[in-house]
Amino acid sequence: MADDVMTKHSDGTDESVTSSNQDAELLASLGYKQEFKRNFTPLEVFGIGFSIIGLVPSMASVLVYSIPYGGASAVVWGWTACGVFLVIIGLAMAELGSAAPTSGGLYYWTFMFSSPKWRLFLSWIVGYANTVGNISSVASVDWGCAVQIMAAASIGSGLKFVATTGQTFGLYCGLLIVHAIICSLNPAVIARLQTPYILLNILLCLAIVIAVPAATPAEFRNSAAYAFGNFTNLTGWTNGYAFILSFLSPLWAVGAFDSTLHISEEARNANIAIPFATVLACTSSVILGWGVNVALVFCMGKDLEGIMESPIGQPMAAIFFNSLGQKGTLALWALIVVVQFTMGTSMLTTCSRQIFAFSRDGGLPLSKWLYNVNRRTVAPINCVWFSAVTSLLLGLLAFAGASAIAAIFALSVVGQFVAYSIPIAARFLGGKELKRGPFSLGAFSLPVAIVSVTFMAFIVVVFMFPADTNPHAVDMNYTVVVLGGTLLLATIYFYFPKYGGKYWFKGPVNTIGHRLREEDNQSVQDEKASQE
Repeated sequence: MADDVMTKHSDGTDESVTSSNQDAELLASLGYKQEFKRNFTPLEVFGIGFSIIGLVPSMASVLVYSIPYGGASAVVWGWTACGVFLVIIGLAMAELGSAAPTSGGLYYWTFMFSSPKWRLFLSWIVGYANTVGNISSVASVDWGCAVQIMAAASIGSGLKFVATTGQTFGLYCGLLIVHAIICSLNPAVIARLQTPYILLNILLCLAIVIAVPAATPAEFRNSAAYAFGNFTNLTGWTNGYAFILSFLSPLWAVGAFDSTLHISEEARNANIAIPFATVLACTSSVILGWGVNVALVFCMGKDLEGIMESPIGQPMAAIFFNSLGQKGTLALWALIVVVQFTMGTSMLTTCSRQIFAFSRDGGLPLSKWLYNVNRRTVAPINCVWFSAVTSLLLGLLAFAGASAIAAIFALSVVGQFVAYSIPIAARFLGGKELKRGPFSLGAFSLPVAIVSVTFMAFIVVVFMFPADTNPHAVDMNYTVVVLGGTLLLATIYFYFPKYGGKYWFKGPVNTIGHRLREEDNQSVQDEKASQE
């Protein structure tokens, strides 16, 4: 490839070519031919995971879900508690990603490890849960970007402008279209952008940790006792349950572990680069995010209701406004908006790859149309626009109220946790042996899996409940409606007489003319026997 760094071996071969050949051979051993170019270096693979987390913009989007549920303690210690579990989940995902680096990722692993009786149905459900989770991630990232731009307009107007839902939705649609156009270009463009994305994110974190405390007036500065010990519950829930509900902030901000997995077929040295990127992106974000949170609670003052009710509409922007004034806030907020925009580009890229992989195996409606790589750009353009359009439709929930749009953020967590839990559990419950990759947890694999699945199951249950104690129709948690409805329809679609997926879905489909998975022939026979 023209953009590869060429290093000569003693036998005259190029290192980049050798690496690409090894990646293609590994992919072939999983049953797939190489259809994308290996554009992403290991650093750029980390970059896409780190930029999708987009630490500060993500925290800005969801700080509204932590401050009311415990104040300073929820912001600092809620992040700390979730951070430990997030790293553990990342380790479990990284080990599987090293063993089988394919864009299908989660549903491929589910099929590989589950028992013959359940492997088709479970991989089908994981595929749909993963698809819904990724689409909702695209929607939540671009909605967050639209809200942040409107917050900038409010700050610039001296807090006189307040955006309507219609105006925000119109901007949201425009952002989706722009992101879809960018993601329809040659993926090499997206790959080269990852290094500046990494630098932007780190500089933004440093700017907040250094500039905000230095500029905050005395009346807004908090003591260490307040920053690390205050618990202010602005909800009707008990303190303990309110604290748990605050977990939505860190779980959404440091999420999308599967983002790097879905570009496995475009990564160089994939079985090393994927686990490296997954663990490093998660760990570094947890640590940097803790530092940003500490800076915020030291500088946000004690009027939490005032922060939540600010006409700016964004708690983080309200904190900046008190500390930096109008011009300083606009300068810092503009950088946040830029980084949030880059998150949308990366998230749509990985979402389209997951949809491409699931369509390659015939799992989605319109699979024949979606399974297409544009010859000129070498990008799955149909999948890009399908992801953008479905995200746009999901964004219509905004017109149902604030609780409905909050469900999009919860849905991205819950949908992904359902998709993550099943293959991690299937690895130990399905009776299949894992052929470990270069990254292995060894004896810690089982304890890590148990902790990961238990925590995710707990969070899935919690996030299905309404955020308000006495919800009306407008306050309903739509997470259960969208995810539950999707999985119910997927189940009906699978078992539908004569035409359902049960009769034609075969799981991961070989695309190289012959199967190289050693157990495949026996598995087909086992599946037929179980159906009979």
